[in-house]
Amino acid sequence: MLIALQDITFEFGSRVILEDSSWHIEPGDRVGLIGLNGTGKSTLLRIINGEYSISKGSINKSKNLTIGFFNQDLLSFETDDSILTVGMMAFGKALELEKEIDRLTRELEHSQTDELLHQFSDALHEFEALDGYNMKHKTAQVLEGLGFTTADLDRPYSQFSGGWRMRVLLARLILQQPDVLMLDEPTNHLDLPSIEWLEKYLVGYNGAVIIVSHDRYFLDRMVNRIVEVYQQQLHHYAGSYADYEVEKELRREMQQRAYENQQDYIRQQERFIERFKAKASKAAQAQSIAKRLDKLERVEQVDNGPSKIKINFTVDKTPGKILCTLNNISKSYGDISILKNTSAEINRGDKIALIGANGKGKSTLLRIIFGMESLEGERVPGHNVVTSFYAQHQLESLDLNSEILDELKNFGSGRTELELRQLLGCFLFTGDDVFKKIRILSGGEKARVALAKTIISQANFLMLDEPTNHLDMNSVQMLIDALNKYDGSLVLVSHDRYFVSQTANKIWEIIDGEIKEFKGTYTEYEEWKKRMAANAAQPVKAVSESKKENKQQAPAPEAKGAGAINKDVQRELQKQQKQFSQVEGQVASLKERKASLEASLGTPDTYNDKTKFAQVESEYQDVLKFLERAEQQYEQLFEKIMQLEANLIS
Repeated sequence: MLIALQDITFEFGSRVILEDSSWHIEPGDRVGLIGLNGTGKSTLLRIINGEYSISKGSINKSKNLTIGFFNQDLLSFETDDSILTVGMMAFGKALELEKEIDRLTRELEHSQTDELLHQFSDALHEFEALDGYNMKHKTAQVLEGLGFTTADLDRPYSQFSGGWRMRVLLARLILQQPDVLMLDEPTNHLDLPSIEWLEKYLVGYNGAVIIVSHDRYFLDRMVNRIVEVYQQQLHHYAGSYADYEVEKELRREMQQRAYENQQDYIRQQERFIERFKAKASKAAQAQSIAKRLDKLERVEQVDNGPSKIKINFTVDKTPGKILCTLNNISKSYGDISILKNTSAEINRGDKIALIGANGKGKSTLLRIIFGMESLEGERVPGHNVVTSFYAQHQLESLDLNSEILDELKNFGSGRTELELRQLLGCFLFTGDDVFKKIRILSGGEKARVALAKTIISQANFLMLDEPTNHLDMNSVQMLIDALNKYDGSLVLVSHDRYFVSQTANKIWEIIDGEIKEFKGTYTEYEEWKKRMAANAAQPVKAVSESKKENKQQAPAPEAKGAGAINKDVQRELQKQQKQFSQVEGQVASLKERKASLEASLGTPDTYNDKTKFAQVESEYQDVLKFLERAEQQYEQLFEKIMQLEANLIS
């Protein structure tokens, strides 16, 4: 075990963040730490990192444990060193030894004493053990994996923007190889190719990894456990984020069933007390029941979490069939060519996702479509097109002296104050937050206000540049639902693959300055890419097979007779049928046990005993898992038997 959090409690002033919560972090764990904004995910990472002290409980860490913590605060780091030098800071001990070796080399030029030679030999040996000769190569490899070019490596760190600096600091942290790697929203600063590289890297990472992320796609691919911060407690789930969603719903159903059963029981007992408390022969029994009810540990009603407020777009007018046509357009910045003699067309009903690496011109293309970027070629706008553009530059149009609610009111959408407050709630502004002045908001909060303004614009064509960057999962899902019901058209840029897969019906990718269109969803696009890669590799395989055939000059052995083949198939069929009967019995037995446990979960006595309820619930979960596996095996065996029987007939 690397870290053990045992019954910890942590408070900010009078607010309890965690209460009597436990968590054991093991080597090889890939944990997704999730929860609504403000529940304490980042706070918990800081507790683990030793930045905050708990008020109760204990935190035990294994000896010589190293922890790496990637978070926004790292941006306070400043230097004019090259990004390669910054990345190589991960090899602190090796860099010190390199300086020591240089010093000893200079001294040995003048005096070759035994002591100096021993020091030099020891330093070389230790430097080699730390893989010092490869530290430059490793650093370059990680930086290039995160999107930097070879030419970028010698550029000063200070010349890069915040997002690119975060990549450098992520590279440095990865290269340090800590026992526990904690990543707070790592994909916010990465494009799709870099996220895919990070996924591949983390799969083979030797230490434990804890990830806070709103990127469901990333979590699904990366984690084998989910820890949810919910109602001041840590709730543990095995599997990916998709597994968590299924298990969470099952737990909620069971808790609600337990609550309802207990409420029925309480009402029955209260009716008995009310009826017989004044009757001499039953008064003692009624009093005893009342005491029992006072001591009863109450099952809490299911908290449905934040309300699922629907975001509704309204379209003021219907546009023509074609919203925008780009004919043979080109765009360059100095010697850097972004687009080269490429054409495209946006039709009514299109929901297009622009994907690819940073620097390929996605945001530039958005601005060209909007008409705010100079270009070579022809841009032809469509008829009756009303466009609303959400991007980082839209923050400049916000009135810094306005309150959030007034900013939306003054936009002239015609919506009521209640509708506007509900919409702001979807974007994480609740209660009195709506009266905050724009000027005191963080960059992320301003971005959410700008996105809310885009939604109430009544436009029939939306252009969205990274709209999910500052939203939690709940808000992202509400935005997805809204865009799927939206009657207009849209073009979006996003690195959130789940968001793209749920909203786009076309994919555009800029390759060698040309817009390449794929008609279909992002999931279909990924499958198509895999097929193309497989087909590209097929000719190589075919040549290899052909060579093998040419080498085999000896005649093929005489084929077995039909009777021998039938006997082999028959033996295999009997074997599978026997296994099928066994699995069939297991399925029947597990279904009986499932029904028995459900009946037990439906009785009030189970909820009166906390230990018994936990045992029954735990066994019920195990039975469900075993039953699912058994039913899968049952189906596989059934299909195999059908196939074998068909072979016998033929």
